[in-house]
Amino acid sequence: MSVFTEETRERAREIIARYPADRSRSALLPLLHLVQAEEGYVSPAGVTFCAEVLGLNKAQVGAVATFYTMYKRKPTGDFLVSVCTNTMCNVLGGQEIYDTLSEHLGVGHDETTADGTITLEHAECLAACDYGPVMTVNYDFFDGVDPSTAVGVVDELRAGGRPMPTRGARLCTLKEMAVQLAGFADDREGAVADGGPGEPTLRGLRLAQQHGVSVPGFDPNTPIRSKAEADKAAAEAKAKAEAAKPAPVEASAAPVKGGDGASAPTGPAESTGPAKPVEASGSTTRDVKAPDDKSPQVRTAETRQPDAGTAVPDAPGTKVPTDGTGTAPAAGDARSAEAAGVAANAPAGDGKPAGDEAGAQERNLTEAKAGTDADGAGSADASETGAQK
Repeated sequence: MSVFTEETRERAREIIARYPADRSRSALLPLLHLVQAEEGYVSPAGVTFCAEVLGLNKAQVGAVATFYTMYKRKPTGDFLVSVCTNTMCNVLGGQEIYDTLSEHLGVGHDETTADGTITLEHAECLAACDYGPVMTVNYDFFDGVDPSTAVGVVDELRAGGRPMPTRGARLCTLKEMAVQLAGFADDREGAVADGGPGEPTLRGLRLAQQHGVSVPGFDPNTPIRSKAEADKAAAEAKAKAEAAKPAPVEASAAPVKGGDGASAPTGPAESTGPAKPVEASGSTTRDVKAPDDKSPQVRTAETRQPDAGTAVPDAPGTKVPTDGTGTAPAAGDARSAEAAGVAANAPAGDGKPAGDEAGAQERNLTEAKAGTDADGAGSADASETGAQK
C-alpha cells in the first residue's frame, strides 16, 4: 500500500475545509482527483485514504469512484487520448480515426502503450458536435481531426513534444490535470494564456454584430465592479431610498367631533401614525429572515420538518408530528428519534453486506431439513417447501 505524500495530505485538508463541517463528504469528488494526481489512477490505497479522511467506509468511496469514467481504476498513461465515436463525429469519420490510432499504437480501448505514454479510449460524446470529428488529450480539444492529423498528434506526444490544442490551455500530463480538477490552479507560467476560441463558438457573436443585435442598454465598456464596490453602491442606494421616504405624521391631540357627537372622519393628514402593513392571508406567522450563516440545505430541512419544540403550526410547508392524540411530542424528540434510527442501522462494513449472517443461513437450512425429516417428504416436496418458505 502506497503512502501519500505530506503535500497530498495538506491539499486534502485544504479541500475538506472548503465545505461546512457537517457536509465534509461532499469533498469526495475532488479528493478522488487528488489521489489520482499522485498515483495516476484511483488505487485501493487511494480509496482507503479518501475513506479515512472523510469518515466513510471503502464501499461508499468505491461506489463513487466506479461510477464516473474520469476516475481510472488501473494505471493510466501520461496522456489520455479520447476519440469521439458518437453519432455526429462517427458520421464525419470518428470511428475511422479511432481504428487508425488503435492499429498505429497497438492498443485497444482503455489500454496503455508499452512505454506508458498514451492511453487510448473511445468516447461516446465530447460535447463538441460543431467541431467534429474531435478528440481530446487530457480533456483538451483537437478539433476537425482526421486519421493523419490524429496520428501526428500521438507521435509528437510519444516523442516528448506538447502539441498545441485547438482550444484551451497548454497541454499537461494527466496527473497535472488531475490536480486542476481537484480545484488547484495551474501554476505553469502562461499556461492558461495559450489557445483561443474556435470559429463556431464565435459564430453567434459575429451574427449579432453583423445584424446589430444587442441587449438593450448594453455598454461593452462598463467595468465589472468588485464585491466591495457593489456592496457600497447597494448601501448608498438603500440610504437614499430611506431618506426619500415621507416622515410619519404626528397624531392630533383630540379627535374632532362631528355635529352628531361622533368622531368626524379624518383625512390622511390627521392619521394617528403610519399605516400598519396588511398581513398575508392564510398564516399568522410573521416572516423571519433566516441567518446568513445557515446553509440552504439546513434551512430547507428545518422548514419542511422542524423540531416539534420550535415548529410553528401554520407555517407554510410544515407539519408538526403528533403522537396520535393530536399532541405534539416534547422538544428534542425528533432529533432523538433520528439519532436512534441511525444507531440501529449502522452502515455495512467492507466484508459483507448488512444482514448477510452465517447464523441466519444455518438456521434456515436446519429448519428446512427438520421439516423434511418430520413428514418424510421427498426431494420434490422439500423443494416445494423451500419455495414456500
